[in-house]
Parts: sequence; C-alpha cells; structure tokens
Amino acid sequence: MKRGRGGVLRGHEDAVGAFQRITDSVIIVAVHYIACLMYGEVWRPAMTSATAIALVLFLFVSEFRSLYKPWRAERLSTEVGSAAVAWVMVAPLLVFAAFITKTSTSFSRVISVSWFLSTLGGLVLVRILIRVALHRLRRMGHNTRTYAVLGATETAERVILAFNERPWMGYRLVGTYDDRTADRHHQFTNVQSKPGGGVATLLKEAREGKIDAIYIALPLRAEARVAEILRELADTTVTVHLIADFFIFDLLHGRWGQVGSLPVVSIYDSPFTGNNGWIKRVEDVVLGSIIMALIAIPMLAVAIAIKFTSKGPVFFRQRRYGLNGKEIRVLKFRSMTVCDDGAKVVQATEGDKRITAVGKFIRRTSLDELPQFFQVLTGEMSIVGPRPHAVAHNEQYRSLIHGYMLRHKVKPGITGWAQVNGFRGETDKIEKMENRVRHDLDYIHNWHLLLDLKIIFLTIFGSKTRTNAQ
Repeated sequence: MKRGRGGVLRGHEDAVGAFQRITDSVIIVAVHYIACLMYGEVWRPAMTSATAIALVLFLFVSEFRSLYKPWRAERLSTEVGSAAVAWVMVAPLLVFAAFITKTSTSFSRVISVSWFLSTLGGLVLVRILIRVALHRLRRMGHNTRTYAVLGATETAERVILAFNERPWMGYRLVGTYDDRTADRHHQFTNVQSKPGGGVATLLKEAREGKIDAIYIALPLRAEARVAEILRELADTTVTVHLIADFFIFDLLHGRWGQVGSLPVVSIYDSPFTGNNGWIKRVEDVVLGSIIMALIAIPMLAVAIAIKFTSKGPVFFRQRRYGLNGKEIRVLKFRSMTVCDDGAKVVQATEGDKRITAVGKFIRRTSLDELPQFFQVLTGEMSIVGPRPHAVAHNEQYRSLIHGYMLRHKVKPGITGWAQVNGFRGETDKIEKMENRVRHDLDYIHNWHLLLDLKIIFLTIFGSKTRTNAQ
C-alpha cells in the first residue's frame, strides 16, 4: 500500500497538538512569573511548587477532555470553551491543595487572581492565533486533507456544500462515487458533483492512499449495501464517516449517545447538557449577579414611578411555560391597568389604552422585564433564551406551528435571538409568530457561549431590539 497524504497530515495535526501543549505550559509558567514581577513579589520555592502543580493538573484535565485533539472540523468557540473549562477546573483544585497543606497565606490574592485571569486570556488568545494561521495556510492549499463522498444523493450535496462553505477546514474533494447509472443520481444544483466512478474505483484509490477520508452518504434504507462496503473499507487505512440522512427528521440539537453498547442519536434534545449546561449556568449566575448590582437603583425608581402614577400592584405575575413545558410564574413590573392571566390573554397592541403612561416607557425600553433577573439567579429562567409566552398563547400556537413546543427544551430567557432580530411585540398574524419560533429554534440549534454574549450586546445596543415594542 502506498503511503498517502493522510499519514503526513495526521503527523502535522499531532505537531499542532504538541505545539499547543508547549505554548499552554509556557503561558501558565510565564504569566505567573510576570504577575509576581509586576507586583514586586520575590519568586519563592512555594510559587514554583504551585506553578508545577497547576501545570500538571491542567495538562491532566486537558488530556481527559481531549483538548489537544484535531479541531479542524469544530467551531473555534467549542475549542476555546473547552480550554477555558479545563483551566477553570484547576483553580478550585489549587485552592484545595493550599488549604490542605496550610500554605494559602503564602500567596498573594492579587497575584493569584491576576495569574488565573491572565492565563485564561492567554490560553484563549493562543488558540485564536493558531486558528487564524491554520485557516490562512489551508486557504493557500497547505495542510489540507482529501475526501470522497460515496453516494450521489441529496445528502452528498449537503456534505460537499458544507465543506465548500468552510474552506478554512482544508478539505479537498476527490470525487463523488456511485454504482448507479447517471439517470438515478441526485441532480446537484448548488455544487459541482465531480463524478469519481463506482465503488470499485473508490476502494482502489483508498487502498492506494489517495483519499484521507470517505463520507458515506447513502440513504438509511441501503443498510445492507453500506455494511458490505464497510467490510471492504476495513482493508484500508482511510478514515470513514457515515452520514445518515437524519436531516429528514428536522433535528433540533442532534448528538450521539449510547445506551449500553448501542449507539443512539438524539433527534430533539437540549444543547445544555454536560459541560454546556454548566457553562450556561455559570454565565447566568455571574452575569446575572453583576447586572442585579447595576440595576438595583433603576428598579427602585421604576417601582416608585408605578406605585405613584397608577392603581394596582407594582409587580405582575403571569403563568408561562418554562423548561420542558413546566409552568412558571414570570415576574414583571406592571405596565397595564389589568393583570390578565386566565384562559384568554389579550395581547397588547399599538396604542392600547390599557397601557399606563409609565408602562409605555418601561415596555419600550424593556425595563418591565428587569425583575426576571431574580428568576435567573434562582434558576427558573436564563438571561438568553426563547421569550416565554402566556400559557393561553402557548396552547393556541402549539397546534398551529410545527415544532412550537421545542422552544421549551431550554430555559426561557429575558432576551433572545428573535428579540434582537426585531421579532417581538404583538403577533396579530401567524407569520410573525412563525418567524419568532424559527429564530428561537435556530438559537437552540446553533447555541454557543459567544452567541449568548452577542445577543446580550445587541439587546443593549442593537437597533432592532426595540422594534415592535408595545
């Protein structure tokens, strides 16, 4: 068998992993030393020990979390998040070690915090720089991998289109292989199919090392044929991926799992499981606490204004659906002369006479939502997520809009992707609610930490956030 490009390229990927291990180690050690210099602290053996322990712990956690695997096909935010979590896990272990050894008083809190935060920034920055460098190299034709697609199907077109839209991944198409006659092939409209021949040709080129990876894009009903081809490919060293056409089920947040020894794929699932759930909760607690400190006085001012300008309570509670459809009672500043929460809830409309003078202002500026930060801290809600609707509206739209209830696979949010894109306020036409739901499901499907931060930024500074506010 000839040695193909795959072995060389995998060697390059191993080199990238080794380089990252070295740079991470240098960052952890150098940042601690620089922090001591900046604050005039003399480097002592205790600091050497702390740095060594931190380095060993970080590298151990990183290996456990597969931080140094090839990230070619993964989002940058996923890699950065994994590195950040690995370093954050080191901090409590170090504190615990200092407590057990009764050496915590030997370390400056200011230097320790500076070391922790600056190292976190360094680990993130180095990964961004490596990604930028690798993307440029791959666009220039270096550090690339070859791939072939088995099956001239609609799924194959989607696979090729995905690679074409991401040239920075560095994948080059060898060809599309299919034993069927041309009249039975899917007609490619968005990409060039680049026919490569039949399965026999694919197997020959795989054995010769001309292909690094094969993506099998045959339909699920071709199970017997796929099994036969996989047996043949076991005689090669090519990487094989099975692209099952699960997209026909309109995946919400598809991921692989296991029941015993049986692999399973999730069709409708939440992105906030495992590490993602932990990251999301930390985001809510940290940012929620900061925001609560900043809005305490404005909330008091709004409460006083409501109390002295209209009759009724300052706060208003309304039944909404929360995570997994569980009923919660959302807390808001009262902005209307009524507090509807029955089987029928009339939405506010433009020029609605039920809206008070203060209510008009706090609704347009979203100040009426501020009390919900209490519910963020208690865990009922999240800062970012699909906005919860009144129970009456949920029951109305769940039968009218396909996938409506999938919004409740995550916690409801104070702001969301739909709101920063202008889809808020009255939904007098079903198309408006459909657009809102579509954006909510897009958020769930594509969630990552940077998307949350983007939504928070657009909520404050974006021009569309206040569109259609009633």
